[in-house]
Formats: sequence, C-alpha cells, structure tokens
Amino acid sequence: MATSISVTGFKGGLCSSFHGSWGTTMVGEDYAMLAKSVPNHVRVGKPTRAQPLMRNVNEGKGLFAPIVVVTRNLIGKKRFNQFRGKAIALHSQVITEFCKSIGADAKQRQGLIRLAKKNGERLGFLA
Repeated sequence: MATSISVTGFKGGLCSSFHGSWGTTMVGEDYAMLAKSVPNHVRVGKPTRAQPLMRNVNEGKGLFAPIVVVTRNLIGKKRFNQFRGKAIALHSQVITEFCKSIGADAKQRQGLIRLAKKNGERLGFLA
C-alpha cells in the first residue's frame, strides 16, 4: 500500500517527491505482539560524577595524624566530624576574641583563621 506522489510545475522550479506509506503495514496479531515486546518505560541509571578532590594534602602525615585517625575510627565518622566542627568553631571564636583585643580588622582576622587551618593540616589535625 505504498503511494508515490510527485509535484512539479511550480514557479521557481520546486520539485518534491514522496515515497512511502500513509498507513501502517502491521495489522492484527503482529502489531499486538510488537506492542507487548516494547517496554512502557526505560530505566536510566543515575549519572556518575567524579568525586571532588577536596582532600588534605598532608592526609596521614603530621604529628597528631595517628591520634586523629584512631579517634575517628573509635567514635565513628559522624560523631567525629561533629566534634571536629565544634572544635574548629571554638578555635575561630578564640581567634576572633584575640583580634578584638589587639584591634585587628576583619581582613587580618581572616588571615589568622587561614593560617590556623594550614597549621592544623601540617600538624595532622585535619587527617
């Protein structure tokens, strides 16, 4: 049931032709069997992303690294990270109070906090 149509004779020399079918060639049981074999939905897995490389350069190095690693393994990562967060917050408050007492501005305070982080990494507190 294929149909062929040719169109010629328009101004500007337009020429087009259609070779195909206006209807379906599959009828009855063939179509039903094909429809059942095609899944209704397609599962797509989650795209995998590379983990960000936010690691400590001195991981496992430093004077206090073994103590930090053993403590983390004993109390668990979640509790350890909560404890570490509280300790870092308290240390930042101490630095802020120190800066207030000597009259340092916010830029100098931020520099001291960055310096404390670098020292913590070198000593192994952030292992």
